[in-house]
Amino acid sequence: MAGVTDVPELIVALDVASAREALALVRRLGDACRFYKIGSELFTREGPSVARAIIDEGCDIFLDLKFHDIPNTVREAARAAASLGARLLTVHASGGAAMIDAAVEGAGHDCGVLAVTVLTSLDAASLGAAWGRDQLDVEKEVFRLAGVARAAGSHGIVCSGREAPSIHAAFGDSLALLVPGIRLAGGEAHDQARTSTPGAAVRAGARYLVLGRAVTAAADPVGTMARVRAEVALIP
Repeated sequence: MAGVTDVPELIVALDVASAREALALVRRLGDACRFYKIGSELFTREGPSVARAIIDEGCDIFLDLKFHDIPNTVREAARAAASLGARLLTVHASGGAAMIDAAVEGAGHDCGVLAVTVLTSLDAASLGAAWGRDQLDVEKEVFRLAGVARAAGSHGIVCSGREAPSIHAAFGDSLALLVPGIRLAGGEAHDQARTSTPGAAVRAGARYLVLGRAVTAAADPVGTMARVRAEVALIP
């Protein structure tokens, strides 16, 4: 995949309701951030045009739509995401190896496929209830799905900072780890059950960190990004 770097990359989530709000945030942050996540809300409201507009601002796009469908449908959706100019996109690892493989084929070399393991809003109780299993171990499920993703040729996975150390220890750089739910020390968790600080995520082996309300809800988003970069820079 083109554009991979050894330096952990910071991605700001554009979890806003309109292209106008998204572009205002991109322009406010300026050089403080050049990589943005577009999720379901913004993409459903605004469509591909918002991604093109942000790319036109000189930024990279992470298209976080979590595809989960039959392999042929996901292959073509991934192909469309790559043609739009997305640098990263997500699929659900629970869609299985054939689906992930199809996404990788459709995305091609310039768009990395990340397999979402277990959403960071879920803890053991809620995941067990959803999957109809008692005494479920979240870390074991993440590890199992990481293996599926790796075997299918995924660029990486999405996991929380809690599971990242064991995944990185087992798979090394063969799986790029994207850690969402990043919060500064003392920050609110909001609806995330498994959060991490920037420094902890980097120490755990994360290649990409996604920052949402920790930045977007801050009184000084640019200053907050500077704090995060300073914390990450101190990690050996």
